[in-house]
Amino acid sequence: MEALEGSLRNIIEQETLKWIFVGGKGGVGKTTTSSSLAVQLAATRQSVLIISTDPAHNLSDAFGQKFESTPTLVKGFDNLYAMEIDPTVETENHAAMFSGDEGLQSMFTDMASSLPGIDEAMSFGELMKQVQTMQFSTIVFDTAPTGHTLRLLNFPTILEKGLGKLLSLKNRFSGLFSQLGSMFGGGESTEEAMLSKLEATKAVIEQVNQQFQDPEKTTFVCVCIPEFLSLYETERLVQELSKFGIDVHNVVVNQVVLPDSGSTCRMCLARHRMQKKYLDQIEDLYEDFHVVKVPLMEGEVQGVESIKRFSRNLIVPATSSMACSTDNNGSNAQ
Repeated sequence: MEALEGSLRNIIEQETLKWIFVGGKGGVGKTTTSSSLAVQLAATRQSVLIISTDPAHNLSDAFGQKFESTPTLVKGFDNLYAMEIDPTVETENHAAMFSGDEGLQSMFTDMASSLPGIDEAMSFGELMKQVQTMQFSTIVFDTAPTGHTLRLLNFPTILEKGLGKLLSLKNRFSGLFSQLGSMFGGGESTEEAMLSKLEATKAVIEQVNQQFQDPEKTTFVCVCIPEFLSLYETERLVQELSKFGIDVHNVVVNQVVLPDSGSTCRMCLARHRMQKKYLDQIEDLYEDFHVVKVPLMEGEVQGVESIKRFSRNLIVPATSSMACSTDNNGSNAQ
């Protein structure tokens, strides 16, 4: 079987893609990779949004610009936007919307706890509704470490089931729905308005769920480094994504040491030998994937110009490392 090109050019050229998730184990360079991919996409798409869903937001640090929970234009671009959000909201925060009525607060808390994950999923649902109305060509998600990411990707299914259960209870608890109206926009508090908003939210989530499982609309880019724990986590992630029905056919391997021929750097040669074992395993495991090997950098990848330079490694395969001297201590892990 002929090896696929070791670049993310296939993603850039697939113009039907709407959602691109970038994830992997903590500390392997997810933010650097997602930011670089977004920069490359901005060169070919009308508008691109990159969203950080990692509570330890690094987008602001990577671009050297403060981002918040609304899309902000990245300096130096006219079509690349960034935002940092926390997709999790505690049940108590939702229940606080019924301040002054302890009975309703208690009832909502009990109801939410009976539907595990519904509170976080509702927050994710609101994010998806917001993003859907923004009409960006492509949306890149800089995700949290693997466990949080898998839960995030399961939110549409959780919310779809949860809203279905809530709607099935409308005849038994019709009075409760009228009280819950303020959660979905405020102002109207009739049962009909509440139910129509629930139905509208459910419709959006169903659409998102369908798009997430459509390889023409959604793909996932796994990021790792050539070490045992990272490789183990990547394989776990690939298997779970397969269960969710989410397309994944690209793996970015960061921090690869590629000594120049004739190099006498003992540290580089030793790291190269150690990494080769895991690189060979990656090639065997993902022979039908695009495996992108990104060299170890001399220093941190920070700032727009630095990200632009780094991003070229995702398109054009590198032949040598940028860091092959014993006095170097830089990396590309953000």
